[in-house]
Amino acid sequence: MPIQSVLSEFESAIGKQYVLDKDEDKDPYLTDWGKRYTGKALAVLKPGNTAEVASLVKICNTHRISIVPQGGNTGLCGGATPDNTGDSVIILLNRLNQIFDVDIQNSTITVGAGAILKQVQDAALEHGTLFPLSLAAEGSCTIGGNLATNAGGVQVLRYGNMRDLTLGLEVVTASGEIWNGLRSLRKDNTGYSLKDLFIGSEGTLGIITAATLKVFPLPKTKITALVKVNDIASSIALFQQVQKGCSADLTAFELISNRAMELVSERFVLAQQLLANPADWIVLIELSSMDSEDKIRLETQNLLLDAMDSSLIVEGIVAESIQQSKSMWEIRETIPEAQLQLGNVIKHDISLPISELAAFIDSTNLKLKEKWPDTEVIVFGHLGDGNLHYNLVGLSLDSSSLLPDRRNEINHLVHDRVYLHQGSFSAEHGIGQAKVTELLERKSLTEMTLMQSIKRSLDPHCIMNPNKIVLQNPN
Repeated sequence: MPIQSVLSEFESAIGKQYVLDKDEDKDPYLTDWGKRYTGKALAVLKPGNTAEVASLVKICNTHRISIVPQGGNTGLCGGATPDNTGDSVIILLNRLNQIFDVDIQNSTITVGAGAILKQVQDAALEHGTLFPLSLAAEGSCTIGGNLATNAGGVQVLRYGNMRDLTLGLEVVTASGEIWNGLRSLRKDNTGYSLKDLFIGSEGTLGIITAATLKVFPLPKTKITALVKVNDIASSIALFQQVQKGCSADLTAFELISNRAMELVSERFVLAQQLLANPADWIVLIELSSMDSEDKIRLETQNLLLDAMDSSLIVEGIVAESIQQSKSMWEIRETIPEAQLQLGNVIKHDISLPISELAAFIDSTNLKLKEKWPDTEVIVFGHLGDGNLHYNLVGLSLDSSSLLPDRRNEINHLVHDRVYLHQGSFSAEHGIGQAKVTELLERKSLTEMTLMQSIKRSLDPHCIMNPNKIVLQNPN
């Protein structure tokens, strides 16, 4: 069918103003956030509700036009970027941004997939509750994207990742049918957990259009501390000590290498204070509690003093105000952006058993330095759940310029070491197109066969975000 005829069908379904087919209108949606992937598309389609999404999918299914769902376009693996064929359409979900319901008695919030994460956090806060997912991109990423990648963030330790925070979904299937699974039940043992198929599927099985999510009581008290430790073993021992002493109050336990702190030290007085007497590692700790601030502050100070007496901590700072606590978190959240000043960055989003972190970091740093002495490693991440951002940069402009050519070799060395230590090469950023080939190498034949079977069953014509997660030709 001629392209213009298909475009006319799209215009009839959602209105001409919401069908972008001119190059200048499409361009903002064709490149991923990291500027690593750029594709082409027949059009960018902007439906305003679930029924319109379903209509668009039915048209695409009829004409075998592939679909790339997109939210805030903040992904790091090219999962929301089309390929270069120009045969696909982008279905942009940012108009599906409603806050449908906040049910205080049931502790739930129901929202559209296009709702910005910060918008959902604020809506929960207006009703005296907490939606705990927190990411550096929370001002621009969308709930649909968070669900599609099973986002984690800094509070996974206490509240879990997106899968743990989700009770129900609404999804448009690859055939254009609407599955209304917006249930708000904690227990519903009536067959397969369909929502768990779509969470983390990166739009390859269907398009998530709405979700019912958990909210929690607002903590009365939050205590934040930055402390210095000499090595990873000390940070792990400190984690165990804080976890034992504070139990459910431990919200976040972030690891930051000294080099990562140096990148942001010019912007933050607190970072400068800690770096005045260098140690190899810094830990950011947050506790949140329903007890009084005086009680939790005293418990935290005593716990840290005990850790200092045990030589686990070199020194530290406990935030004295909300603003100081925010500054501590800004240190952590600014690191990804600060890395970019060093040129090209080879990023690794990995997870390991906490007991393997020290051995992995020490041995892998050594291997990388032996092979590429003109590079350095920047490490930061969520020690409490074993998720590290383990990144390589060049020591000079010349070595930085060589990194993209070395990417595959570097990735394989790092990921081989990850699997040697019983870890995973993708923790919270997803697979997208960046890791789809490597997934075939890392997963067993049985696992890949099962995933491909699910893909064929739910998307027989392979129109839903093809060649993301699984490589498969249409039937």
